[in-house]
Amino acid sequence: MFSPEGPRLRELAVQALSSVERGYDLLAPKFDHTPFRTPDSVLDAVAAALRRLGPFDAGLDLCCGTGAGMRVLAPVCRERITGVDFSAGMLDVARRRRPPAAGPRVTWVRADARALPFGPGFDLVVSFGAFGHFLPREIPGLFAQVRSVLRPGGTFAFPVVAPPTPTSPGYWMLLGFDAVMRVRNAVWRPPFVMYYRAVRFGDMLRELRNVGFTTELHDLPEFGRRPDGSPRVRLVTARVPARVSAPRAG
Repeated sequence: MFSPEGPRLRELAVQALSSVERGYDLLAPKFDHTPFRTPDSVLDAVAAALRRLGPFDAGLDLCCGTGAGMRVLAPVCRERITGVDFSAGMLDVARRRRPPAAGPRVTWVRADARALPFGPGFDLVVSFGAFGHFLPREIPGLFAQVRSVLRPGGTFAFPVVAPPTPTSPGYWMLLGFDAVMRVRNAVWRPPFVMYYRAVRFGDMLRELRNVGFTTELHDLPEFGRRPDGSPRVRLVTARVPARVSAPRAG
């Protein structure tokens, strides 16, 4: 699962016994060599889908990590793109990446996604693999924050991989990982929130709609279909209404 350039077991143990912020600060230099980083194949497929929906002016990568998701925003945003993360270590790695010779202006901001320091100035927000770092009760507030930084008509987009079936080894691996993390957080402080099965797909769609988004699902055909015919990977797009109707008088 890890390349030779990735973290060693001792490093992972130290990171897992830290807070989420401190753990990712430590992991940052080797993060791109771990399975936690979203694969390029997924990033490229999302970029292709967003090209069909764009272009956009300003884009935000929510919980950007080392900046891999910015490669999705760069070809679909015309003016500026911003990466936001609360790990200083991750942002340091992201800043050292060579920006493209031409394209939108790139900025990096350290901030908590639960309290974004922006007004409604973005047309597109993307996020990759971040939701497992939020407890289910935090998801409504997170989605409300995303909505607050989008302009009317703006889009929030993120990929969703179909969960493994109970007959597959992956199902039990993820179930076991979450169980270990729950035990760890019950006996050790500070907590390290990283769960793969805490937030259900249907619940996410419901919470998006509850904060005022309209949602659509787009199959990503690059990944094919499961034996039951359902897509292996989909792109969720949640859009802010282009116009907010004024309340009726009296």
